[in-house]
Amino acid sequence: MIKNCRKYLTFGWVLLLLYACSDTEDPDKPFGFEKPEHFPEPTYTFENNPVTKAGFELGKKLFFDPMLSRDNSVSCNNCHQQSRAFADTPLHATSIGIDNQFGIRNAPSMANTAFMQEFFWDGGVTHLDFVPINAIESDIEMGESLANVVEKLNNDDEYPALFQAAFGVSEITSPFMLHALSQFTAMMVSANSTYDKYVLEGQPLTELEIAGMNLFQQKCAACHQGELFTDFSHRNNGISSVFGDEGRATITEDPSDIGKFRVPSLRNVEITAPYMHNARFNTLEEVLDHYDGNMVDSPSLDPMFKNGDEVVGIPMTEEEKAQIIAFLKTLTDHDFISNPLFRNND
Repeated sequence: MIKNCRKYLTFGWVLLLLYACSDTEDPDKPFGFEKPEHFPEPTYTFENNPVTKAGFELGKKLFFDPMLSRDNSVSCNNCHQQSRAFADTPLHATSIGIDNQFGIRNAPSMANTAFMQEFFWDGGVTHLDFVPINAIESDIEMGESLANVVEKLNNDDEYPALFQAAFGVSEITSPFMLHALSQFTAMMVSANSTYDKYVLEGQPLTELEIAGMNLFQQKCAACHQGELFTDFSHRNNGISSVFGDEGRATITEDPSDIGKFRVPSLRNVEITAPYMHNARFNTLEEVLDHYDGNMVDSPSLDPMFKNGDEVVGIPMTEEEKAQIIAFLKTLTDHDFISNPLFRNND
């Protein structure tokens, strides 16, 4: 029986959301990944790792468990919080890991990872299953090794039975652990914002939001394309001319990629401050001011921001900035950030 549940209209993932709102569990109710009808096809290989309820719940437990870190102090949730669309807290600029060490980058949102082609600001990982390895084995983030994590899980009182239920295995191994985490994170689909209701249901936007949407298409959509609001490219957007963090070049070792970082999705951008890989800006107003007249030239600066040798950025009036920000706020998915399906049960 469904009690106190909002009516989630449209989207192929209605069954998932109804499950999240139910007071009692229906064993015959389908559970798994469903693509929102206006989204592109997912990039995640679900044929190799179909989402099941047991696998999803195991992945959730792992996501919130600090056992994955060396001293049991840091979980995935430390840097990816549901209220921030699974981005980091704004209380500190860059992410904090084990021994209170600060990283050099701001942790981005994990919403809609099932549709992403590359991960991290530098695109250094190309499959969702391998994303946790970077955090677990980072000396700054979790300071652990996959082998030690697996040993801890096998010696735990609860995990062996949970892996048996999810995957039918008698011994926990790292591939199954990574599959469980992917089942949880791949289900983090954010597609029920005001903008989505406008696209799918014809729910009206305000005049200010419509004006902002039109301006966004003119001035921003070259990089922030489609329903995911990113073209998945890596670009230098004029943050600096000196790069202690070389970004994409760290992966490609190509000097022309120095200072290039992945174009992020703008879904839920209203609640994922601070902005940019290095947390340079605290507000959307500061971001637009940067593009309007504060960009810095460097050899890899994206040509779209230049006219010959002159850096022109993206000229905007103050009124236009206010309109664009009004539109960006329609991308906030309040149902996603409060969905009990993703809430820690412990």
